[in-house]
Amino acid sequence: MSRRNRAVLIGISLIGTALLILLDRDFVSPRWSDLLTPREQTLATDLERYHGKSFPVVRVVDGDTVHLGVADSADEVTKVRLIGIDAPEMGSGDRERMDYAQEATAATKRLTLSQSATVYLDQQAGSRDRYERLLAYLQLPDGRFLNEELLSEGFAYADLRFKHGYYQKYQQLEASARALKKGLWAHVTIDQMPPWRQKRMRTTGNED
Repeated sequence: MSRRNRAVLIGISLIGTALLILLDRDFVSPRWSDLLTPREQTLATDLERYHGKSFPVVRVVDGDTVHLGVADSADEVTKVRLIGIDAPEMGSGDRERMDYAQEATAATKRLTLSQSATVYLDQQAGSRDRYERLLAYLQLPDGRFLNEELLSEGFAYADLRFKHGYYQKYQQLEASARALKKGLWAHVTIDQMPPWRQKRMRTTGNED
């Protein structure tokens, strides 16, 4: 093949590649994005913005809710709800503080405040809850995951209401903490548990 013919073929290949890129950007991508549900579109956006990236923890609301020092839509911070766990709530307004809420909140403060945490999302769980908080696993600087640490030490319940990628593992972590009577499991009664947990236990007769 002559140099000229080779040059023509290379030119055609380059033009073809450029057209494919142009088509992908201007025509193909919008069609595919139109097929996504609002939940999937939100997840895709959040994955690009947060997944695998580190941000400073600037506030701890309670054991399972923290604020990251990065803007989220119109908010100056990103409100994060930890996936797979339910820590006792501190209470506000007409809501009473739950048993072991102070201890759980203190544990999260000790592990996160003034440090950066790496965010990991879960496609099965989705990326937002009904309050538009980011649903996430938070990895601490030493490699541990905050969600798992709180469960393992008895500062939170495994949240059995919603499926996620580590659903069974989190049940096992809670069961271990419960067997060893760690944290809240040393004394908690059914009446001191979250309402959803009370209902589940009274219906099934089991803690799992």
